[in-house]
Amino acid sequence: MFEELGLIGNMAILIAALVALAKASETTITHALNVASVTRLGKTTVGFILVAFSTSLPEFFVAIFSTVNPENVGVSVGNVLGANISNICLILGSCFLLLALKNPRGSFLLPKMAKEEISSLHFGLFIASIVPLTLLYLHHVSRFIGIMLLAIFMFYMYKLSKGGAPETEAPSGAEKRKLGKYVALTFIGAIGVVACAFFIVESASNIAASIGLPAIIIGATIVSFGTTMPEFATSISAVRKGHLELALGNTVGSCFVNITLILGVTLTATSFSIDASGFSNVALFSLMANLLLWYFLSSGRIGWREAAILLFMYGLFIAISFGAL
Repeated sequence: MFEELGLIGNMAILIAALVALAKASETTITHALNVASVTRLGKTTVGFILVAFSTSLPEFFVAIFSTVNPENVGVSVGNVLGANISNICLILGSCFLLLALKNPRGSFLLPKMAKEEISSLHFGLFIASIVPLTLLYLHHVSRFIGIMLLAIFMFYMYKLSKGGAPETEAPSGAEKRKLGKYVALTFIGAIGVVACAFFIVESASNIAASIGLPAIIIGATIVSFGTTMPEFATSISAVRKGHLELALGNTVGSCFVNITLILGVTLTATSFSIDASGFSNVALFSLMANLLLWYFLSSGRIGWREAAILLFMYGLFIAISFGAL
């Protein structure tokens, strides 16, 4: 669509769309949580479903628009796996670094609430770890794999909904009267996310063609960094306010949504098999990132070492993706 604008024009469109994406996603997330608060949904269920799904809206609509043009499917697959690497290595690495700066004497002990939430999300981490390994083993992925991933997503959503319970206090009359406003702003924010995702896919694909890089590399680096900006902003803000458990739930939940719902939609809507060998490096890094996080959280302590390892791994991934190593 924007081929005639050339490399510079498409880069300008991509940057502008990424900036607008951050604002649109923030609006959607904020007011979706306001709706949840007014309607008195369970905090745990709302936290996973709304926060994780809302921060994954960019990846979701990138997948939707990618499947319209089969040539762009590589952008979506790379974006899903790359977003998981960004979520864990860049975002949680930055969160752990912030914690280390606030606690320079040693490791930060995870709060009890965080440990309980981590335990309940271990299934999400397991799925986010095993799927990239499966893709590498199968070499070719198709619609059947996509249907299986969607079934896993729906099963876990059902499981969470059964475990949730109303936990919030009754909202005031003034808050109830704002429900319509919150719903409208959530809808407007979602429309903005859709529009930004369309421009991101088109411009990123044109950039990939212009400089000779595979679409999956662009999806796994530039696009995945942009689409994880909502998670980054939300998680850093949560850690600054002393809520590490929110950051952990957001990132782990987003990884689960990415690898099941979003990858499942991409593969289900694609009428041909995709050669998984083209994104073997991305899948391998995604697997290692999930396993590293699992190991760090099992120890219950977070410090400089964990932050440095995750951030170094993200830098290594970017360097290898662009051929610097």
